[in-house]
Parts: sequence; structure tokens; C-alpha cells
Amino acid sequence: MAETAAADRKPARSADRDRAGVTGAAMGEILFLAHRMPFPPDRGDKIRSCHMLRRISALAPVHVACFADDEADWSHEPELAAISAGLCLVARTKSVPVAAAQALATGKPVSLTAFSSPAIRRFVRETLATRPISAIFVFSGQMAQYIPEDFTGPVVMDFVDVDSAKFEAYARAGNPAVRVMYRREANLLRRFEEKIAHRATASVLVTDEEATLFRDRLQHRRGTRVMALPNGIDWRFYDPSGIAPAPEMLRAGPQIVFTGQMDYPPNIAAVQFFARQVMPRVRERFAQAEFNVVGRAPVAEVQALQGRNGCRVTGTVPDVRPWLAGADLVVAPLLIARGVQNKVLEAMAMARPVLATRAAATGIPARVGQDLAVADGPEDFATHTLALLADTALARSMGAAGRRFVVDRCGWDRALDPLPALLGADRRGDRHAA
Repeated sequence: MAETAAADRKPARSADRDRAGVTGAAMGEILFLAHRMPFPPDRGDKIRSCHMLRRISALAPVHVACFADDEADWSHEPELAAISAGLCLVARTKSVPVAAAQALATGKPVSLTAFSSPAIRRFVRETLATRPISAIFVFSGQMAQYIPEDFTGPVVMDFVDVDSAKFEAYARAGNPAVRVMYRREANLLRRFEEKIAHRATASVLVTDEEATLFRDRLQHRRGTRVMALPNGIDWRFYDPSGIAPAPEMLRAGPQIVFTGQMDYPPNIAAVQFFARQVMPRVRERFAQAEFNVVGRAPVAEVQALQGRNGCRVTGTVPDVRPWLAGADLVVAPLLIARGVQNKVLEAMAMARPVLATRAAATGIPARVGQDLAVADGPEDFATHTLALLADTALARSMGAAGRRFVVDRCGWDRALDPLPALLGADRRGDRHAA
């Protein structure tokens, strides 16, 4: 369900700084709510929320309430404070078992209970009472519980993807011990999503496919506005020129890479699938081929793959780009995937050939077979992997085409262009460049 919180080392912390004279001409101030602090932008949800926050701060003073998971988050508090007119940063300390017990007792979803905070409720109430808040932006469904019923300005709800559908998928794939809880969570979240869709001025999701899924799951669509606002990519940062491969990858055999948060269930299932069902086939042809699992917080199931079928589990790395730069192939074999996969866009921006499942490629309007490759199932995945490793000219061509696609179509400026209007502003209301 929700991730286990870090130890409670810090209380809620808030700051409020008057920024008189800088309010955008088209609107007042904005309240921004997020389930994780947007800094550092080093994982999918935080990358999206960080770019959202930066774009919104270009429109008007923004007041931020969010959770910090660990010491790494707290170390970036100055960056968040610098962009915020007011800030409430709360240490997330409620464990999943505690949240589950409270949720069962109250009849609420575990996801909402895990992110329930009196300090944030107080901050929202006081900010709305003392500041000229003209719009509210909510990132992730867990934070929709803080939207006041009596607020009359625009409310933009970024669901990102359909959480209730995700838990339905978990229930189908999970072991019997957790299926009942997952089904409960899915049913409760679905009802909550419907309620918020009618409360929000606009419900935003990361792809057209996800927006269609969300819309189709509503019992009553009248009075709702559901739309896609896609992820972008900082293709200037993910530029392969001048990035040397990670020293660990300078081996004789082909280097295959997967990147992601390695305590996230879909990522765990993806690397287990590739390591166990695809790598044996690959090493029959390329005996020294290596599969690099690159990402923080690898759980025991992922760590157990170390050394099996050429698998290397790196854990946290300071910069993922050298690992992408050294890849002969980047794979995204996700069996359960919602929304646009940042890992796919990052690899394409680095001009690496990418092989993804259809689920992982959803929402990326690239040319299959030219900008990236798509496969499903162990045999299909192994066949495509071997073909791209054997044909280096095809791999280079696909990598170059993928980068051209990202540069032309996937910049954050283009992706977030509709955001000001959703919040009641227009581009003339910007205080400075995004």
C-alpha cells in the first residue's frame, strides 16, 4: 500500500514569507498540496510534482504543504523553502500497519489514512484564512482529503494515474493474504475518486489512456472535467554527450539496464521477470551479458538476484546517467504500469535503445520499431533483446531516433502549457520564466 515512513526525527515545520508585490496580474496566490516533497526530483512522482511546482511558482506566490519521507528529503528543505511563499513540511511517520489498523477502524482507505496529518489540515485552514488564495493544486489522490468543501476558486486535482485500478491489478496479482485488503482499497478509492472528480474544477491524469480509464470508471460523468496532462523530460539534462559510462560497466559483455525505485512492487516484479525468464536465454548467446538493476532501496527479493544470471543490483547511485550511458539496451519489462514511465523517456533522451512492454510504453506516442521496441512475454522479450544486442547498427539508430522524438515532443514546457489556464491564469500572468 503506502510506503513505510522513516523514523520520526522532526516535527512538522512551517514557514511563511510575505511576497508582496510579486503576485501575478491574473490571479492571487496558490495552495499546492503533495504527498511527497517535490525535492529532490529523483523519482517519477517527485519529478512530475517538482516541474508542476516550478511552473506554478512562475504564476503567483505558492504555499506548499507536503510530507518528507526521510533525511534525504529534509536535506532539500532549503530548496523547497526558496520556491515557497509559505511552507508546511511534515515528517511522515505513520507505518503501513498503523495506517491499516486506523483505516479498518474508520472505514477509510489506507492510502488516505497514511497521509492524514493534523498539521497539514491546520496549515491549509490558516493559509486560506490569511492569504488571498485564488486556486488550489493537489498532487496525488492521497492529498485530496485536504480540499475544503467551501473553497470557491479553481481546484486542479492531479491524480497522475488511477490508483483504484492499480489496487485492482495488485489484487489480481497478489497472494491470497493481501488480496482482500487490496480489493477493499480499490473499492474505497474508486468511490473517493468519483467524489473528488465532481469536486475538482479539472481532474488531470498523465496520459490520454489513463484519462479515458478514469472517465469510464465514473458512475456519473456529468459535471466533471477529465483531461490528460503528460509528463515531460528535461532532455537537456539527459544529454548523452559528455557522459561517460559507469566504470562497473566497462566489461566485455553486453550491458542491459533497468532503472527505478526498487521497493516499488511493479519494479520488483519487472526485474524478477527479466532476470529469471529472459536473462538465461540472453546468456546462452552472450555468455558475459550483464543485467544492471539500478535504483534505491532494493528489497530482499531484488537483492537476492545479485549474481544470478549476470544480474548486478547497484542500490542507490549518485547519478543514473552514467548507467544509462553505458547501456547497450535499456529495458522496461513492467507487467503492471500506469501512466508515462519516466524511466523510458530518460533512456530515450540518453539515446539508448529501449525495449518495453506495451504497458510501459503506454502514453508515449513514439514509433514502435523505430523510436523504441515493444515486446510482451518471456519469449518475445528474449527475442527482441537478442536482436537489439546482436544488431548494433539497429540499436544505435533506434537510440538516435528516440532522442529526436524526446527533444521534439516531450519537453516540460510543452507538456505543462495548459496548466496556467487551469489555475485561472494565462501566460501573461507569469511572474518570471518557468
